[in-house]
Amino acid sequence: MPVSSTVETLTCFSCGATLDPNALETLCHDCGLPLRVDLRLPVGAPSDVIHTDDFSMWRYAEVLPIPRSEAVTLVEGFTPLIDVDESTWIKDEARNPTGSFKARGMSMAVSAAVALGAERLVAPSAGNAASALSAYGASAGVPVVVAMPEDTPKAFIDECRHYGADVNLVPGTISDAGKWLAANRGPNDFDVSTMKEPYRVEGKKTMGYELFEQFHGDMPDVVVYPTGGGTGLVGMWKAWDEMERMGWIGSDRPRLVSVQTAGCAPIVKAFESGADTTEFWEGAHTTAYGLRVPGPIGGFLCLRAIRETNGTAIAIPEQEMHDKTGELAAMTGVDVCPEGGAVWAAAQRLKASGWIIEGERVVLFNTGTGLKYR
Repeated sequence: MPVSSTVETLTCFSCGATLDPNALETLCHDCGLPLRVDLRLPVGAPSDVIHTDDFSMWRYAEVLPIPRSEAVTLVEGFTPLIDVDESTWIKDEARNPTGSFKARGMSMAVSAAVALGAERLVAPSAGNAASALSAYGASAGVPVVVAMPEDTPKAFIDECRHYGADVNLVPGTISDAGKWLAANRGPNDFDVSTMKEPYRVEGKKTMGYELFEQFHGDMPDVVVYPTGGGTGLVGMWKAWDEMERMGWIGSDRPRLVSVQTAGCAPIVKAFESGADTTEFWEGAHTTAYGLRVPGPIGGFLCLRAIRETNGTAIAIPEQEMHDKTGELAAMTGVDVCPEGGAVWAAAQRLKASGWIIEGERVVLFNTGTGLKYR
């Protein structure tokens, strides 16, 4: 079965080449960079488009590439905003299936892959993406192979095996896991790596639509987001562009803040130097495993999103990240992951510097449960 009739084409984010949306595609054939799903957007007010009877990300099916009837879903998305103070909220993605925001992207990626005839799904992962892919592959009845760094916490490894995935542990980082998969991938395997297929962005963009709803048709002033591969950052940027084209919002955007750790900060380094692309980060190290992505293929898109929204990028030292993880959890009762702790540290630094102005509405993303890290 092809994807939804709302899909016009797949377009390269970099060179603009177009590909057939009814074929299994990964990267651009011409330049090897990520593809974007271009949609025929509906006409109408939000109340005419959003399926308010669906309490998952599929309430936005009219602006997604897969119809609700064909979704591989475990009821992901529509996560709450939790108060931190009168102008700061946590968007708690730990409430998703498998305990992280990766559920959104994998629900969409697996839905599209199944619709287009994929026989086996493969991906490298630092943890949460492998868990989500394993679960959604199990739900769809499609075999899954994941490659993970050998120092990935045992909870992630056990979870993948629990869902029946073939788990392969590789020395090094997620980049090394990706190289292992490339060398061992079968002829009928479909790679759903971060930004190496176009549909995970479509699942992640629903976070941007949810913020629009949760702020009653408005937007927060600042969104502080932990950035490894950057799919969510790019997804929200895409969502807000779609909303403007539909007439739901104007040209104003939340300022996007990309948060990394001092031990692996390719996006921060590129942003601070004025570069348009990231360089591979040698010797990457951090226990926020979702941020240990030394060579993000979509780094150039993260930089575009940050700059076009007048945002910034900031790297947090490891110990400060861990201190702030416990502090935020003790303040709020939210199960904060290390990546969420890095976000809280970044927000406090930006408020102290005056970059975030007193009273501005700030959303902090807690991208997963902290339980898997302990």
